[in-house]
Amino acid sequence: MNLHQFRFIQEAARRDLNLTETAKALHTSQPGISKAILELESELGIDIFARHGKRLKRITEPGRQVLAAIEIIMREVGNLKRIGDEFSQQDSGTLSIATTHTQARYVLPGPVAALRRRWPKVSISLHQGNPEQVAQMLIDETADIGLATESLSDFESLVTLRCYEWQHMLVMPTTHPLAGEARLTLEQLGREPLISYHPSFTGRTRIDQAFAARSLKPTIVLEAIDSDVIKTYVKLGLGVGIVAEMAVRDDAAFAPGGELVARPAGQLFGNNVARLALKRGAYLRSFVYGFAELISERLTRSLIDRAMQGGGEHYEL
Repeated sequence: MNLHQFRFIQEAARRDLNLTETAKALHTSQPGISKAILELESELGIDIFARHGKRLKRITEPGRQVLAAIEIIMREVGNLKRIGDEFSQQDSGTLSIATTHTQARYVLPGPVAALRRRWPKVSISLHQGNPEQVAQMLIDETADIGLATESLSDFESLVTLRCYEWQHMLVMPTTHPLAGEARLTLEQLGREPLISYHPSFTGRTRIDQAFAARSLKPTIVLEAIDSDVIKTYVKLGLGVGIVAEMAVRDDAAFAPGGELVARPAGQLFGNNVARLALKRGAYLRSFVYGFAELISERLTRSLIDRAMQGGGEHYEL
């Protein structure tokens, strides 16, 4: 058995057992992959995959155990490479970050700039997606570190740590009839056209749950993944916007005399927690620890190490 066989099986599972797509992803031939898998099955004396003709149909029960072992082996192979990089290049390399648009646009610029000042030889690779895509990039080791609000804690293969709490803000033109209200109610919002995030982004789940708990059906006239897009359509008068509080900071549109006003909505939708995520068992280079602490000073190296070893979170936000 060899690492090529393990990599083929791992990628076939990721590609829904489609060997054509597996071959494309690994830049090799489909017959070569099929032969390597058959050879490993013969060596182990079990069928890793159930077949219909030459097509793979499903992973067998012993195959699932083989795949779990392969995941551990390939993770440790990746760790060996990172250990080599860590000690041969102490202060250089690439930090791959997976995050959502809101975090990339409003939260990470400061920490990224600080990281570059502290480790000038480290380059940054920033990947944006929805929270589930962020999680998958960590699992696939496309990214070293992830940051998002939704979903990350749902994945057993990830270690997640709380970074900070935030609330939603209601945004509207200064001329809007509700602009003079300091505290708005769900009933008032239920009568307005609303502009908010796509259901999988930036705490939208809490918004939907709050309305449902009061048996209200809000009119969502536009959904977006980008806070700037929401604010743009609010300016055009399409409705009341619901955005993350990070999106209204340092925005001249909300300054005195600006064209928009913002009202806190934490009392309506509750608080959200942004979480940092790492792949369980991954070897972390020194600048990964450093970047985590730049995001939140609570995320010390000792805390992260305890969490990675199954010690949980030992601090309060």
